[in-house]
Amino acid sequence: MEVGILPVELWRVILAYLPLPDLGRCCQVCRAWRELILSLDNTRWRQLCLGCSECRHPNWPSQPHQEPASWRDALKQHALSTRTWTQNGPELQSSACLHFFRRRKDRRVWHVGSGCEFETLRGALGVVGPYDRVVLHPGVYEEQAELVLKVPVELVGLGRLGEVALLVCMDQQCPTARLCNLVFMPPWFSTVVYKTSWGHVQLDNCNFEGAQLQVRGPGSCQARFCSFSQGSSAHLLGVVLSLMDSCDFSGSDTASVTVEGPPVSERNWACKHLVALARTFPSCGVSGSNSPPSGPLPGSTGGNQPPGSNVKKELVSIEDWQRRNGVDAACQGTVIESWSDEDRSEGEEENQDGGGINNTKKTHKLDYKIPCDHHGLSHLLRPRPDGSMPLVSSPDPPSLAPEPLTFQQELDRDPEAQMLAASTLGCFLRRCLFREGKGGVHVSNYGQARLEGNVFRGLNYAVRCIQNSTIVMLRNEVCECRASGIFLRLSAQGLIAENNIHSNGEAGLDIRKGANPIILCNRIHSGLRSGVVVLGNGKGSIRSNQIYNNKEAGVYILFSGNPVVSGNHIFQGQAAGIAINENGRGMITENVIKENQWGGVDIRRGGDPILKNNYICYGYSDGVVVGERGRGLIEGNHVYCNKGCGVWVMSSSLPQLLGNFITHNCMYGLAVFCRKDPENMEGNWPGQEGIGGEAGSGERRGVEGERREGQENLNEEGELFAWESDLDSEDERHSARRAISVALVESNCMSYNGAVGLYVKSSEPLNVFANLVNGNRGTGIAVLQSSQLTRLVTNCILENGRGGITVEKDCRVELRGNGIYKNCGHGVSFCGNGQILENDVVGNRGYGIQVLGGADIKVMRNRVQPAQGCGVAVLGPVKGVVHDNVLFQGHPGNKKELLHMDAANENCVLRNNSVLRHNHSCTSAPPWVLENPPPRPLASSPSGLSSSQYPSRLGISMTTRISATVESGCHNGSMFCSIL
Repeated sequence: MEVGILPVELWRVILAYLPLPDLGRCCQVCRAWRELILSLDNTRWRQLCLGCSECRHPNWPSQPHQEPASWRDALKQHALSTRTWTQNGPELQSSACLHFFRRRKDRRVWHVGSGCEFETLRGALGVVGPYDRVVLHPGVYEEQAELVLKVPVELVGLGRLGEVALLVCMDQQCPTARLCNLVFMPPWFSTVVYKTSWGHVQLDNCNFEGAQLQVRGPGSCQARFCSFSQGSSAHLLGVVLSLMDSCDFSGSDTASVTVEGPPVSERNWACKHLVALARTFPSCGVSGSNSPPSGPLPGSTGGNQPPGSNVKKELVSIEDWQRRNGVDAACQGTVIESWSDEDRSEGEEENQDGGGINNTKKTHKLDYKIPCDHHGLSHLLRPRPDGSMPLVSSPDPPSLAPEPLTFQQELDRDPEAQMLAASTLGCFLRRCLFREGKGGVHVSNYGQARLEGNVFRGLNYAVRCIQNSTIVMLRNEVCECRASGIFLRLSAQGLIAENNIHSNGEAGLDIRKGANPIILCNRIHSGLRSGVVVLGNGKGSIRSNQIYNNKEAGVYILFSGNPVVSGNHIFQGQAAGIAINENGRGMITENVIKENQWGGVDIRRGGDPILKNNYICYGYSDGVVVGERGRGLIEGNHVYCNKGCGVWVMSSSLPQLLGNFITHNCMYGLAVFCRKDPENMEGNWPGQEGIGGEAGSGERRGVEGERREGQENLNEEGELFAWESDLDSEDERHSARRAISVALVESNCMSYNGAVGLYVKSSEPLNVFANLVNGNRGTGIAVLQSSQLTRLVTNCILENGRGGITVEKDCRVELRGNGIYKNCGHGVSFCGNGQILENDVVGNRGYGIQVLGGADIKVMRNRVQPAQGCGVAVLGPVKGVVHDNVLFQGHPGNKKELLHMDAANENCVLRNNSVLRHNHSCTSAPPWVLENPPPRPLASSPSGLSSSQYPSRLGISMTTRISATVESGCHNGSMFCSIL
């Protein structure tokens, strides 16, 4: 009959009365009939699927109200799964006829119950033949001794689930068996209700109440739509492969599923069929979405969704960011010391008012200015080939970093992760619900498990993987655990990808004792403690995750934890983005760390990471904090638009800062502080109320340290571990790193920050080499305290809102080979002790070099041209020598002396200084040029170096670096410098 004879709607009404076999036959008539049958998915196929007594809703138990993608496919999957237990036996490839007749042999059906053939289950099992069906009528069946299944058999409960209950202990000693629609309760003599050591058992729509299922390899198990409640559990020992699909585990006293021991070498007949069945499972997610975790998972049970979880590339101006976060323009001038625009020196005020020239409101322009644009770092300031401005010249912050990689992109570049994602050995749990119990899945002693699309909720812990075991977790939801969600211990490994891990009482993932998992593309958020904790020699590769809105650090590394943290977005945390503490290490690269309440990255107490090529931005405190005894290589990072400092360093630490872009931060670009700071003991500094509308960043640093120190529970059950035995030696830890004994700041760009570019108040030596400091609202470099030598060598200090370099009284500072150009105050204002050697100080609006107070100093071989005011001014009782300097006259109207010293000064020697003035009789005199050497800082860049590369790639010619031992003498910690 042609389909077109009747309307489609009428056909659907007629076909709705057909049973399943007849629908299958109609599908085989022709393509039109097949399409017509398939169109019944939401009607007849749905009725057949829900009406099957051997299965439940396809999305039970985690999402029973969500419709499946196809009811027909769900029914087909169920039909294939229920036939697995009958597919054993020898392969009869020689004769298809024999195979046909073997499958069509008659199976007997035996009835057990009151008034039936058998009153007891034991009596029926004594007479059944292979593959017979035993139907148990409603009732409770109790046996006083263990039952043994010696032939393949099918046990089916009649009626609704719960009407047939078995108080038995069964030992399967046959190749295969199937149990359906039964309730298992433990007998008086054993908690184990079913066990098999070599055969295959299939469980469909069964309940276990206070009972235990035990499977030993090479035995196998396939459980579908089963409930394990009231302390029930499944123990799988040495299994090669077992499948548990759509099961409900609740109220467990221990782990709901325990997988122990390596898969045995021997395999039973069912393994190949289970592998094929596992591969037919469609890709599943806990909320019915296969999208990567870059956006919220619809239908998840909890967790706050971040307003900025879909990170887009956009260009944000600093004004827009300040307005969005409630920071007004006055905030940019907020500093820790009383260091504001009102505190100018007398000479600088005079020059700002045009004291040496006729008063004018116009910006003074050098008619005979010396060109200095071709210094060694000038390539960083030139426009790019596409016409855009480079980062250090742009008044706008950089655009945001790219999105995290997708799971497929990560698999394409990681063969090990690809192999783990395809593995099917061990226990395979899919679409199960674990709730309201002590533990979810426990894998130990080289066991293997694969968890896909499950929900873990309201447990003490969701997954524990220990003792060289391997686990694969894909697209699960782990939430509301009272301790950490996932524990990995004792050299455990595996793949944890595309999971939604949120709202847990401790860390989302806890990695320690040599565990080394691959953690990809997860959403780890809304935790009551940290997102990921790595400690006790834990390792791991943590890549392309979204870690946000956790109450403590997004990633916390300590006690020799050494993970790779790469390509993650870590944002909107209520503490630090990444914290490295207590000798923690780690390779931290290419992450986006933004909008965290405390430091973007916090390194303290022997923390020694490699922090490279990260974007650390839009934080409500400092970008990077290096606290007491912090170490680490901090290289090539973009640190911008933070409300505190770009980088905050305690002088007792020993970091290497190489090639970072530190720009557009509201306070200092880089601040180096001494821990012994009595003026700031309480953390109250002028204007701190402007920083984020709360206590200043120093107070936050202190509170953060005290809070973490008092609260962090690093032992999972409260036990005490001797972590000292896990710590590596110092020689091993630093063998792959350039050894330094003085904190090093080299080849960084500190630009457009709200106050001083580089602020130093330190009691330890400091080396500052080859940095570009430009466009900051305050002084370029300010040294307020330096009891040991601070060396400023081959830096470029350019166009800052106040002076170029300021050195306060009693500081020990060496200035050598720097280029100090076009700053709005004095080029150099020096009150301390030290040397000013071979610098180019050109185009500054105040004095070129101002030496004052009781300084003891050498000023030698500098080239100075002020815009106005003196070239070199020696004011007050200065001791030292000023010789072999070359001074160029700046503005022709400048009437100040180029070389000035107070007449009463008898302790300073001036000799062999050259003073060059304009020749007013020659109007066409050529401008002076800095040559032999060219404008400083000098550069010897490798050929082919692109200006887009960050400055740490540059080879800057400089004097031999001086090393000195760091002697930390600060023991009375201030609130400002308390430890995280």
